[in-house]
Amino acid sequence: MEEIQKLKTGIPELDVVLRGGLPLNRLHLIEGKPGTGKTTIALRFLIEGAKQDDKCLYIALSETERELRATAASHNWRLDGIDICEIVPVEANLDDQQSVLFPSEVELGKTIRLITDCIEKHNPARIVIDSVSEIRLLAEDPMAYRRQIIALKLFLLQRHATVLMLDDLTAEPRGFDLESTVHGVILLEQRERAFGSVRRSMRVIKMRGADFQSGWHDFAIIKEEILVFPSLIADEHHKKFNQEPISSNVPELDELLGGGLGRGNSVLVLGPSGVGKSSLALQYANAVAKRNERTAYFSFDESSETLLERASGLSMSISDAIKRDFVYWERINPSRISPGEFIWKVRRQVEDNGVTIVVIDSLNSYLETMHEEQALMLQMHELLSYLSNMGVLALIIVGQSGVLEDVRDPMDVSFITDTVILLRFYEADGEVHKAISVVKKRPGRHESTIREFMLADTGVRVGPRLRDFEGVLSGTPRFIGTAARDNNSE
Repeated sequence: MEEIQKLKTGIPELDVVLRGGLPLNRLHLIEGKPGTGKTTIALRFLIEGAKQDDKCLYIALSETERELRATAASHNWRLDGIDICEIVPVEANLDDQQSVLFPSEVELGKTIRLITDCIEKHNPARIVIDSVSEIRLLAEDPMAYRRQIIALKLFLLQRHATVLMLDDLTAEPRGFDLESTVHGVILLEQRERAFGSVRRSMRVIKMRGADFQSGWHDFAIIKEEILVFPSLIADEHHKKFNQEPISSNVPELDELLGGGLGRGNSVLVLGPSGVGKSSLALQYANAVAKRNERTAYFSFDESSETLLERASGLSMSISDAIKRDFVYWERINPSRISPGEFIWKVRRQVEDNGVTIVVIDSLNSYLETMHEEQALMLQMHELLSYLSNMGVLALIIVGQSGVLEDVRDPMDVSFITDTVILLRFYEADGEVHKAISVVKKRPGRHESTIREFMLADTGVRVGPRLRDFEGVLSGTPRFIGTAARDNNSE
C-alpha cells in the first residue's frame, strides 16, 4: 500500500492533530459558521506554501482581493507569491432563457467554468476556494449542484493540487452532502461564554485513508499566529524518572508525609482561605530550586507581586529562582483562556523545560474556565495522568469555604489525586492557630497525626502532634485538655 504524503499547513500544532499535515493532492473541506476562522486558516495554508515555493491560488467568491489583503495585514502577513482570483458568481443573461436549462443552472455552470479557467491559467499546487456556499446559492436544484461539484472534484484531482474548500454552512438548499465528496473535513466552532473571550475549537471529522487525532481541540487566533492546542492523550506520553521522593527541606513535614512526596504523584492541598496552601506550594518550589530543579507555578488567583511578597516574608528566594529560570510563574486569567490552552502551557513546561513540580493555584478558578464541569474534570484527570507518566509532582490547591467553623469543600476531587493534605484553623489560648494533616497517601505510608502548621519569618514550620483538641479536621475544633479528659473520665 502506497504511503500517503502529507503537506504542512503552516500551523505546527494542527499538523500534530493531522499526524503530519494534510494529505497531498486531495480535496479538503473546512466548514464553520462566519467568524470561526476559516479564511485565516486558509491564508496561513497558502503562506506556508509560498514559503515552500509552491504555486498558490486563492479563488475568492465571497470577498474581494482588497478585503483578503486587509485580513492578512491585520495579522502582519504578506501575500507575496499568492495569486488571487476574484470571481463574482455569474448572473443569467436574457439570451440564456431560450436554453432548455434553468437560468440558475446556466449561472452555476458559468461560475464553475470561471473557476476552472482560473486554475488552468495559474496551474497552482495549493488552492483555496472561498466559499462553496456561494456556489450552492446558485443551485436551486440539489442535483445540479451535485453534478457541478463532482465535475469540479474530478477536474481538481487531474490538476494534482491540494485544495481547501471553505463552507460557512449558511447557504440553502443543503440537499447534497458535500462532506461525502471530499477527502478530508475539518469543522470549526466558536462558542460564546457568559463572560470573557469566545472559545474556539476544531474537530477533524474525517481524513480519508489517513490517521488523525480525533476529538475536539481548542485553538486561538492571535496577532501573527493561529495556535492549536491538541487534546491530551496521557497514554501517548511516558518518561523514565528518578523514584527518589521530593523533600520539602522541612524535616517534620517530610516525616508527616512518610519521607516526602513521590515524583509522578498528584497532591491535593485543601483548606480555607489564608491557611497557608500557596505558602506550602512555594516551600516545595523553593526547595527544588535549591537543588537546581524546576517548578512551573500557574496562578489563577493572585499577582506575581503578591506571590513574591509572601515568599520574601517566609525567607524564600523565589525571586532569585525566577531570575535563574528554576521557577516559571504565570498568571492565568480564567476568563481569557480555554482548558485546552492551559493544558498545552503545562505540557510545554514539562516537555521543553523538564520541570519537576507543577502547581495549579487554584483548582476552584480553573473550573471556572467553562461551565461543563464534568468534561473539565475529565480533562484534569487526563492532565494528572500525563504528569504522573512524565514523573512530575502535581500540587493542586483547592480553597474551601468557611474559616473556623463549618468548613465546606466546594468540589470532591480527592478521588483523582494520590495524596490529600488538609490544612485547618483552630483557636487556642486566645489565638488563631493552623493545623496540618495527611488524610490520604496512596503510594506509601504517612503519619495519621494532626500537627501544628506555622508560617514564620524563617519559613514554613511543622510543629508537634496536637493532643489537646478534637474536631480540628471537621472545622469545629474542641479543646479536650487534661482537665477536660479528667472530667469526662469521672
